Amino acid sequence: MVTLQNAENALKSVYLGAVTELLNTKINPLLSKIEQTSSDVWGKEIRKAASWGINGGVGAGDEDGALPAAHSNNYVQFVTALKNLYGQIEISDKAIRASADGRGAFTDLLNAELEGLLSASKFNMGRMLYGDGSGKLCEIGASAAGGYPVSSTNNLIEGLVVDVYSSAGTLTEGGLRISSVDRSAKTVNFVKAPSAAVADKSVMYVQGSKDREITGLGAIFSDRDIYGLKRSDYPFLKPYTKDVGGLIDEIDIQEAIDRLEMTAGSNVDFIACSATAKYAYQEYMAQYKRNIDVMELNGGFKTLSYNGIPLVYDRFVEDGAMYLLDTEAFKLHRLCDWRYLESENGRILRQTLGKPTYTATLVKYCDLVCDKPNGQAKLTGIRRAGN
Repeated sequence: MVTLQNAENALKSVYLGAVTELLNTKINPLLSKIEQTSSDVWGKEIRKAASWGINGGVGAGDEDGALPAAHSNNYVQFVTALKNLYGQIEISDKAIRASADGRGAFTDLLNAELEGLLSASKFNMGRMLYGDGSGKLCEIGASAAGGYPVSSTNNLIEGLVVDVYSSAGTLTEGGLRISSVDRSAKTVNFVKAPSAAVADKSVMYVQGSKDREITGLGAIFSDRDIYGLKRSDYPFLKPYTKDVGGLIDEIDIQEAIDRLEMTAGSNVDFIACSATAKYAYQEYMAQYKRNIDVMELNGGFKTLSYNGIPLVYDRFVEDGAMYLLDTEAFKLHRLCDWRYLESENGRILRQTLGKPTYTATLVKYCDLVCDKPNGQAKLTGIRRAGN
């Protein structure tokens, strides 16, 4: 007979390992390329010594002359707080009782809930990888015919729960759930309308996530200081950027790759681009009737290839942009891998206050660190022919 205890045992012993593997390797091709490690985690922070430049103790001399003076490597310490990532599944008491006499039905119930969690994690983790850590989704304006106008729909999806802040950074409405997104008209509607009018230039964030997300590519390529250091003091914290300002070709891509190799010793092994940049590259190759190779990445992702380097479309890359990355320089530092939050008696399923439902919460404490920001590049302003 299926009981609440059976459900807990299944979630702990059967599902946790499989879900952890899927969350780490199957939800995003960039994440599957990044090493995850527990090193350099100190309490609630990541403290990592990052080297830049080269060792200075080299030189030439006479046969009986003085040896080169010894000089150590150049080190700085990166400091960043561990970010708290959560994922919840919910099972109703009625569903548990309805499947009590059938293990198959109970297995289907758990599978459905975990698949929903994976789907939500795929969206949110992908968004955070390319985000700037602020949790900002887009700007939103006052209600009009058809819904609330937004600056972009890339980071929005039906069912997402959001907070709205004023342009000054004050919370004006929390816990709004998106009911529909019109991607052509760039408007959004909510299950329940905001209690107060939304002012123009307001900003939407994922519920409770403002300034609490991992340090994604948006932060690495921003002008803000990073890892507790001032970019003005350390030029190696500045990645390479170039505004293509039009059509893309192989020279633009190869020039960026060669520059990274020359100035930072980087080996670009991953290219991420927006839909516009992908189509522009395909149009360029078709113009000269050249085939584009296709390759398969770890995790089962299939993608285009540029000279053996995966060229991956990701919806969360801003329009007209292309990232050229040395993923060996990235590490996802974690206090632990995905684990369930447990009560004092070891229970992971807890009744929702005032409701006939039970929830289990997965948690991971981590942050993304790039050892070599100057070894990464970004091309912007890419347009398709005729646009």
